[in-house]
Amino acid sequence: MSAFSLADLEKIVAQRAAASPEESWTAKLVAGGQHKAAKKFGEEAVEAVIAAISDDRKNLTDEAADVIFHLMVVLKIADIPFADVLAELERRTAQSGIAEKAARPVS
Repeated sequence: MSAFSLADLEKIVAQRAAASPEESWTAKLVAGGQHKAAKKFGEEAVEAVIAAISDDRKNLTDEAADVIFHLMVVLKIADIPFADVLAELERRTAQSGIAEKAARPVS
């Protein structure tokens, strides 16, 4: 297994975001703005769902990679470090999801 991490991906996304949109898909997404990047993220998420319900392991693996990559681009555009996402996940693990939902105010 490789030592490649989400922190590595975050750095690559940042580097490629600074490139020319003619040379980098990441830079092209960033230049297109959050609307374009979020739309692409959503498209990839739908493709991952389809692969999951189709029990297509290979395609699900590929689409999951696309989802994670495009999420990193969306976070980059929003200037949200992935460390903030990890901190929120860590905070949420302090209790079960069922207990957390039960504690939410009723709307």
